[in-house]
Amino acid sequence: MIAFINEFLSYLLLVIIMAAIAVCGVFTGKKLRDKKNAKAAVEGTAVTDTVEEDKKA
Repeated sequence: MIAFINEFLSYLLLVIIMAAIAVCGVFTGKKLRDKKNAKAAVEGTAVTDTVEEDKKA
């Protein structure tokens, strides 16, 4: 029983670490995209999503 609990906690820790890395990636990506959009707004160019560009083509 101790081995099961030990393995369970080990995998639980691994999942928590991977989820934390994913959350950091999402927030970093959002921050970088916001910075790119702000820079494009200052330059006067429009930044559009690639999905919208694919629909027009």
